[in-house]
Amino acid sequence: MHSSGTGSRTTGLWKISGAKLRFGSTKLAALIIRGALTLAVFAVLMLIAAQPAQGQETVLYNFTGGIDGAYPLSNLTFDGAGNLYGTASGGGAWGAGTVFELSPNGNGGWDETVLYSFTGGADGSSPEGPVIFDSVGNLYGTTHSGGANGYGVVFELSPEGSSWTETVLYTFTGGYSVDPGLIFDPVGNLYGAAVGGVFELSPSGGGWTEQQIYPTPSVVGLTMDAAGNIFGASVYNVFELSPNGSGGWNLTVLHTFAGAPKDGSGPVGAPALDQAGNLYGATTWGGPKNSGTVYMLSPITTGKKKGQWKERRLYSYSDNSRGGCPMAGLLLDFPSIWLTTMIGGYHQAGTIFVLQGYGFKEKGDVWRFNWFDGAHPQGSLILDSENNLYGTVTYGGSGYVNGGSLGYGVVFEFTP
Repeated sequence: MHSSGTGSRTTGLWKISGAKLRFGSTKLAALIIRGALTLAVFAVLMLIAAQPAQGQETVLYNFTGGIDGAYPLSNLTFDGAGNLYGTASGGGAWGAGTVFELSPNGNGGWDETVLYSFTGGADGSSPEGPVIFDSVGNLYGTTHSGGANGYGVVFELSPEGSSWTETVLYTFTGGYSVDPGLIFDPVGNLYGAAVGGVFELSPSGGGWTEQQIYPTPSVVGLTMDAAGNIFGASVYNVFELSPNGSGGWNLTVLHTFAGAPKDGSGPVGAPALDQAGNLYGATTWGGPKNSGTVYMLSPITTGKKKGQWKERRLYSYSDNSRGGCPMAGLLLDFPSIWLTTMIGGYHQAGTIFVLQGYGFKEKGDVWRFNWFDGAHPQGSLILDSENNLYGTVTYGGSGYVNGGSLGYGVVFEFTP
């Protein structure tokens, strides 16, 4: 099965503001700059070190920081023809980010097309989440800022001949700052998250009507099951929203994270569901070394605790060569769990990491980014029909210069 704030927490060199490092909107947190540049020399010295031998990473596209975009933060989306779609939080014609397409060029490479460049005005600025398709080929997404009120927008991109037209479906008012992306329900309503909580957008009279269905700080991801229940993670907990039959929603908090050393802290990404109804996810912090965890939540079906959920920590990162501090949700491809980590590896540029086997006992990093092929991934992975993995990395690439530019990010393919 394939599944894809407020407050501040600091540990070591790494400072997190909210649930995700907003590299696209701030360009780079000052402490991250200093940490990354300090480690750059180490990265170059270690380039000759052997990579893990469990697969091969190929850079499909290097962002230049110009019209093509810069600093991708989220996962990619496939269309039916095998083209990839995503967002870059910076760059573009006005420096406010882009929506892009990558298409195989028939010669073993990929060509990028910018579908839309945000102006930073009423149309939005700094898209940090993914885009999704509707049934007729329109794309939907969110921006972190911009819009008439400066708090971000929900947008639609519609193909018109060889170009795409943007329509702002909703402009957020004070207090909202959109981030994790959108999901559709079967009847065409959109659900997403912002600083103020979970919202629903419903088509109405040629426009869209917004309502908040769960007010809570900093939701980092949502997923929906076949029955229409929404499972989500905030910076504090994992929760379920169930339709109450009267147009409203019932809230159940499934797990509240306690933090290091025994539990995770700062969950990231949308929880992933397996066929048995278990939930899987990752946290940026927590665990014995406070470098993040992978967790599973299972419903208790018998006994005094029936109806509650039990957490099992599948893995705890130690901020070493295997990686640490995952900043994105996981890909569940049972019996494998695939993730990216923002730091760790020989070059402290992050890793691709997998838990494999029934019980998820086997574990390891399968690729260690080296800056020239990318650095600091913050998006989750997606899978094609041939079991190749695809993702984005926020920094590094051909624009990386040791002691100078950190680069503008890449799109990559990983073949296990």
